[in-house]
Formats: sequence, structure tokens, C-alpha cells
Amino acid sequence: MHLVDLSGISERRVDANGSSGLSVGGLGLTSDAHLVVVHLRPGGVIGRHPAPARQLLVVVSGDATVAGGDSSPVEIGPGQAVVWEAGEPHETRSSGGLLGFLVEGDLDVRTGPVGEADPP
Repeated sequence: MHLVDLSGISERRVDANGSSGLSVGGLGLTSDAHLVVVHLRPGGVIGRHPAPARQLLVVVSGDATVAGGDSSPVEIGPGQAVVWEAGEPHETRSSGGLLGFLVEGDLDVRTGPVGEADPP
């Protein structure tokens, strides 16, 4: 077993695509995907941009208002996630701040709607 202190992960500020209040830190990497810790300060935004690969954003704490493609914004919170497909334009905002994990790359994800029961 190896414990990882997330507060010790080196982060960098990101302001591309009109982003503000965003910092990210690499946590894991495989040949198919990478795992990133995402911090978005209150009032922060990850500016609209196309997903370079399939992306899964999991909210650990805080709030997020997410939108993709031509969809209307949707609010999600802790224990919820969103998936964007490669090339899909998307944006994330947070009124109260956000701690989350972003997995990007070649990954299989259960993509049913929020609240839908898992198949038996």
C-alpha cells in the first residue's frame, strides 16, 4: 500500500481558453489515459474548448455547472460525474469552488443519465 497526499501534488495554473481560477496537477498516467486533480476556485471557469479525448470529470467536493456540445448547462455535485466525447466542445463553471478528478483518454465509462440505476 502507498498513501498519496493530494495536497502534495504539484499543480499548475491554467488560463487557456478564457479559463480562470483553475489549477491542475497530474496524479496518474497510463499509455491510454491520464488522471488529473482539478481545483476550481469559487467563481472559476474552465473555458469552452474541444475535448482532446474522451473526458470524465468526477466531482469530489463543491459544485459544477457543466455544458457540452449544444446542451444546456447542468448542475452537478459531489458523487456525480460528466463525460465528454473526443472533440466535443465543453465548459465547466463553479460558483462555490470545486475539487475533482479528470480522467482523459481511451477509457470505458458507464454513460447513463444521472440517477439511472445500474443494470443488474
